[in-house]
Amino acid sequence: MHELNFPKFEFRFKSNENKVSIFDEIRKKFIILQPEEWVRQHCVQYLIQHKNYPKSLINVEKELKVNGLTKRYDIVIFNPDGSIHLIVECKSHKIKIDQTTFDQIARYNLTLNASFLMVTNGINHYYCMMDFKNERYEFLKDIPDYK
Repeated sequence: MHELNFPKFEFRFKSNENKVSIFDEIRKKFIILQPEEWVRQHCVQYLIQHKNYPKSLINVEKELKVNGLTKRYDIVIFNPDGSIHLIVECKSHKIKIDQTTFDQIARYNLTLNASFLMVTNGINHYYCMMDFKNERYEFLKDIPDYK
């Protein structure tokens, strides 16, 4: 797999019928290793190991309804009260992050109302803090650590 712009992490792999899978410790199962999954797993480990978010507050690959359409978010981190702290949109390292990607996560956030957004392709990472009162967002250097 392609080297990403994340710290190095240890992962569990298995191979079955010429397909490599990576263990997802949030979903507690092996997932077929695709480029986007490689980015997602690095991002999850970054959030756990470097930002100190508890695994119990992290949710991966769940459906949500956006304008009547069924979509899937990559990673959501909840606050202890059940509100959403952060949404992460992961793309393959081959995908250039552009306005379409930001529009996608913005549409998700119309439903989820997260305080923070992160978009990554494993190489480039973008972080935003929402300002709901003024209906805008502010780019950040990084997302906050878990308090």
